[in-house]
Parts: sequence; structure tokens; C-alpha cells
Amino acid sequence: MTYHPKSEFVAVMMERGFLADCTDYQGLDEALLKGAQPGYIGFDATAKSLHVGSLIQIMMLRWLQKTGNKPITLMGGGTTKVGDPSFAPMNAPC
Repeated sequence: MTYHPKSEFVAVMMERGFLADCTDYQGLDEALLKGAQPGYIGFDATAKSLHVGSLIQIMMLRWLQKTGNKPITLMGGGTTKVGDPSFAPMNAPC
């Protein structure tokens, strides 16, 4: 199925290859056409660095902003308080 987006954000995301599939293209398009929509990403401030996945998310938020929507970036919160548990030994409490 080829979807033809009406909102600028979805059109740009599809054109640039950021959006490969969506459960409800029409619903997303309609929400974006009704007015400014918020979108957010969160980062763990205890991480040593960002990675390419972070860059992609930041680029998507920038396009969200450029198309009249509201990007929100969160740093820290609960994740920062506990750190990244992915490298903890399996029997260590998280």
C-alpha cells in the first residue's frame, strides 16, 4: 500500500526514509493537521555518549519542530537516578 500523506511532517519523514511503517497513517496525519502536536525523546544523562540512534531521533524532532509541532527533549529523570542497568550482572538488583 502506498500512502500519500497530507501533513508536511509525515511527508518529510517518508521522503527521507525515517518512517517505514505505521499502524495508522491516516490517524497520524489527521492529528498533525489539527494543530501542533508534541513529540518527545528522553536520554540517560549517565550514558558516556549519544549514538547514531540518538541522532536519528534528534533529527526527527528537528523536523517535527520545522513543520510547526512541539519537540520535547528529556534529560535524566528516573533513568539517570539508577543509571543504565544493561551492563549489570544478571543477579545484581536494579
